[in-house]
Amino acid sequence: MSDTRRRVKVYTLNEDRQWDDRGTGHVSSTYVEELKGMSLLVRAESDGSLLLESKINPNTAYQKQQDTLIVWSEAENYDLALSFQEKAGCDEIWEKICQVQGKDPSVEVTQDLIDESEEERFEEMPETSHLIDLPTCELNKLEEIADLITSVLSSPIRREKLALALENEGYIKKLLQLFRACENLENTEGLHHLYEIIRGILFLNKATLFEVMFSDECIMDVVGCLEYDPALAQPKRHREFLTKTAKFKEVIPITDSELRQKIHQTYRVQYIQDIILPTPSVFEENFLSTLTSFIFFNKVEIVSMLQEDEKFLSEVFAQLTDEATDDDKRRELVNFFKEFCAFSQTLQPQNRDAFFKTLAKLGILPALEIVMGMDDLQVRSAATDIFSYLVEFSPSMVREFVMQEAQQSDDDILLINVVIEQMICDTDPELGGAVQLMGLLRTLIDPENMLATTNKTEKSEFLNFFYNHCMHVLTAPLLTNTSEDKCEKDFLKSKKYYRYNSFLCAPSHSYSHPHTPNYQDNIVGSNKNNTICPDNYQTAQLLALILELLTFCVEHHTYHIKNYIMNKDLLRRVLVLMNSKHTFLALCALRFMRRIIGLKDEFYNRYITKGNLFEPVINALLDNGTRYNLLNSAVIELFEFIRVEDIKSLTAHIVENFYKALESIEYVQTFKGLKTKYEQEKDRQNQKLNSVPSILRSNRFRRDAKALEEDEEMWFNEDEEEEGKAVVAPVEKSKPEDDFPDSYEKFMETKKAKESEDKENLPKRTSPGGFKFTFSHSASAANGTNSTNSKAVVAQTPPASSNGSSSKTTNLAASVPATKGSLVGLVDYPDDEEEDEEEETSPRKRPRLGS
Repeated sequence: MSDTRRRVKVYTLNEDRQWDDRGTGHVSSTYVEELKGMSLLVRAESDGSLLLESKINPNTAYQKQQDTLIVWSEAENYDLALSFQEKAGCDEIWEKICQVQGKDPSVEVTQDLIDESEEERFEEMPETSHLIDLPTCELNKLEEIADLITSVLSSPIRREKLALALENEGYIKKLLQLFRACENLENTEGLHHLYEIIRGILFLNKATLFEVMFSDECIMDVVGCLEYDPALAQPKRHREFLTKTAKFKEVIPITDSELRQKIHQTYRVQYIQDIILPTPSVFEENFLSTLTSFIFFNKVEIVSMLQEDEKFLSEVFAQLTDEATDDDKRRELVNFFKEFCAFSQTLQPQNRDAFFKTLAKLGILPALEIVMGMDDLQVRSAATDIFSYLVEFSPSMVREFVMQEAQQSDDDILLINVVIEQMICDTDPELGGAVQLMGLLRTLIDPENMLATTNKTEKSEFLNFFYNHCMHVLTAPLLTNTSEDKCEKDFLKSKKYYRYNSFLCAPSHSYSHPHTPNYQDNIVGSNKNNTICPDNYQTAQLLALILELLTFCVEHHTYHIKNYIMNKDLLRRVLVLMNSKHTFLALCALRFMRRIIGLKDEFYNRYITKGNLFEPVINALLDNGTRYNLLNSAVIELFEFIRVEDIKSLTAHIVENFYKALESIEYVQTFKGLKTKYEQEKDRQNQKLNSVPSILRSNRFRRDAKALEEDEEMWFNEDEEEEGKAVVAPVEKSKPEDDFPDSYEKFMETKKAKESEDKENLPKRTSPGGFKFTFSHSASAANGTNSTNSKAVVAQTPPASSNGSSSKTTNLAASVPATKGSLVGLVDYPDDEEEDEEEETSPRKRPRLGS
């Protein structure tokens, strides 16, 4: 036999009874030496690899369906199908198969599907007696016909024979004529029999019968028969729904009659499968596998035909983006695309890939940008669904579009900013749409699905774009609700602010910066009337969504989000929400801080201690009182993490500034453990300081504190400017000195020596940074008084700064308590002095604090 090459798709049936596309190639029938027989070979058209090698077995049952399909089983649970591009190719391969098996090519099935017992029983049956004799198609024979069809369903070979008999005699059309007669005569018994007959024919699972039953001529009568279920008191009105209620809308007239017919047929057959037919039992689940395949291949064909008709799709896009298009028409166009995209989800990956590439080429993203900004809620909702399909298909395609768009458009009309606006402006009380959009934004900014190629790094390019053009829009509601200013100045200039500010709660008080003179009067939590948190539930939900996205950024973006947090003082704004009456919002704010601390980055730690940002967290813990709830557990876990991970700068800051307020909490050992670690570190550093040779403690090494801070800030800023790299953490007190460059090591040793030599001449500091820590219900928390001479103190920074900065030994020296015969620390806190005096007179105090 000569080789015959035809273009085909290879499909296999998976465990869920769905067809998986294995690729496109060219089929041939040829003799294969290894298989010792004629075989079907399919080689991929892309690279020539072998997609299929299947011997044409003389006993295998091959089925020809819909003129372009050949289906067969090679094993018990391994079904194969070849879908031909042309009918001529299918006919040619079918002839080769029939030739090998000695069959007439006019048959649709080459072998009877039989089990072993029936094979033995029918082995000697003459060829002429393969058909079942059907009763004459008359009203008085309906019961007999129904019994016959029901009886053959359990036998594969009898099902095959019955299917052939029904097809050869044109029996189905005769049955449907009887149906119309029974309806006219109101013959209920006959209609019940016809329901059983038509249902049984569907369960024969034969594509050739489906083609007759689902033709335009017959399908509505088939639906009519299925209305008369004997189990129902009254018949269903499926035909009325399909003809009157269900309307087929052509947003653009479809000129291809074959395409229109295929769409109608697919909808009706899907309706029969999903609505009319009862859910099959375990024993019947395979009865309708061919019906599923019929629908599947119809859908593949419809999508292919629409894709190929570029004139049709171009016209749809043109009308969608045309300003002259009226609202009703635009709504229909958007709904068409939504259905089109939903339809594509049933396709295999290769087909879906081609589908979305076609839409992208025609301009789906610019069109979405226009319709997502419209006032019509239904249009926006449909556009959001389409956008979700695109993001799930290819986040990179969407990212590439918005970055190109940024070069030509203002920030206000960028697609991602339009999406953020829709999230912020969602009118649904439960913010259902906002949750969906937030998930899409997270997909777009997730570095895990960003490509890194030789010439282009998508991650750095897109994140630079996002933080420069979009982040201010995303954080605007958060900044608006946590600042006395109604909004950031830049955002006030944006049109969007006026759009959604109407439902955002206006703040009633500011959360002052710690360096302002009246900071002690503005502590959140010291007075409940000071709270500026929104009490509107919808606003609180929105802020929780934004915080969730920002928390994701902290975990995955490192460098970009770090710069943003520090430049905007974002954590301070977020922690204002710790005072919200909505506990879920307070927990979101706490989770944001917990993720930052979880990074164990000394730059973040210094930012937290310098700004005294533990204060609102501790206020929330104390205001929560003795209640054992999620907020209590989350705050305790935060401090327990610091203790277990031994983050020294944060431990020192917490103990020095807040221990008196926290020492009464004894139901967990977290705070006593922090005190113990703090004292152990002080002892270690004291011993280290005393071991420094006296020659190094010379005045000639001294530099003033201001110059030292400027050097550290310069080092800090230089590290932040390295794009795309992990920021180098400053020297931690717990790390050995030889882990860092020699020059920095010498610098720190010199600094330590000169300060320890001259510290006896320094005036004592009587107040930690000149701030007063106030609690609404704990007078014992006030642990210091304002100092009149604090500005003259050398190395004048708040205590948080000295503990959290990048210097290694100076800051530790600042925390060493004054004892007899030892050097005086650079910064002497009254609390430390008091504790040390008490230790000298009352040794019992130490076990209580350190245990």
